[in-house]
Amino acid sequence: MKNLTGLDKLPVGMTGKIKYMTESSNNRRRLLDLGLTQNSIIRNERLSPSGNPIAYNIRGAIMALRVEDTKNIIIELIN
Repeated sequence: MKNLTGLDKLPVGMTGKIKYMTESSNNRRRLLDLGLTQNSIIRNERLSPSGNPIAYNIRGAIMALRVEDTKNIIIELIN
């Protein structure tokens, strides 16, 4: 069975593969435009001191995403 979780639960230094998004709003389009598409590899690089936002590496670019935006992105953990 695949190890699926929300992107907000991806530990720092770990990598995952985006499986799908549960959100269906304008925010979904923004995230897709940023490159968060199905089967993309994403790595949690670091947390801000307050824990929000979180810095992710996606397709070689570092981007900061708010926790509330990442809860709707379902990933498969990669060992």
